[in-house]
Amino acid sequence: MRTTLSKDSRSMAKSNPRKEELLHRRDAPLETRTDLTPEATRDISGAMNAILADVFALYLKTKNFHWHMSGHHFRDYHLLLDEHAEQLFAMTDVIAERVRKIGGLTLHSIGEIARTQRVLDNDAEYVEPLDMLAELMDDNKTFAARLREAHNLCEEHRDVATTSLIEVWIDETERRTWFLFEATRRLN
Repeated sequence: MRTTLSKDSRSMAKSNPRKEELLHRRDAPLETRTDLTPEATRDISGAMNAILADVFALYLKTKNFHWHMSGHHFRDYHLLLDEHAEQLFAMTDVIAERVRKIGGLTLHSIGEIARTQRVLDNDAEYVEPLDMLAELMDDNKTFAARLREAHNLCEEHRDVATTSLIEVWIDETERRTWFLFEATRRLN
C-alpha cells in the first residue's frame, strides 16, 4: 500500500526520485528491519514480550521481598535480593530494544505487563523470609525454562542475536536460582 505524498513532497520528489522513496519509507508502516521473515518477527516479538512481562513481574516481586525482608539474616537477604533485582531490571531495556530491532512492537504499559506476565504476584502482607527466597527460587527456575523455550523458537528462526542474549540470561537465572536454593537449605 502506497501513501499519498503532499503537493510539496511530490514536487520535491520529481526533482529527486530517491527523495520520493525516502518520503514513502518515512510514512510506511513498521516493517521488519532484518532478513528475518515477518512470521519470525511476529513469533519472536511475542515470545520476547512474554519474557519481558515476566522479567518486570519477577523484578517487582524481588523488590517487594527485598523491601519487606526481616529477621536474623536481614542484611544478607536484603542485599542478595537487591543484586537480583538489579540484574533483572538490566534485562528489560535489552529485551525491548531487541524486539524493536527486528521490527516488532513491545509492551506499552503496566496493564499490558499484567495481562502478559506468567509470574504470579505475591500481595501478602507478611511472608516468612525463607518462604520469600523459596518462592523466588521457584519463579527463577520456571523463568529459566521459559527462556529455554524462547531460545528454541529464536533458534528455529535463525535469530542468532536473540539466542545469544538468552543464553546469558539463562546463566544469570540459574545463578540466582542456585544462590536462592543454597540460602534456603537446612543444615543436616
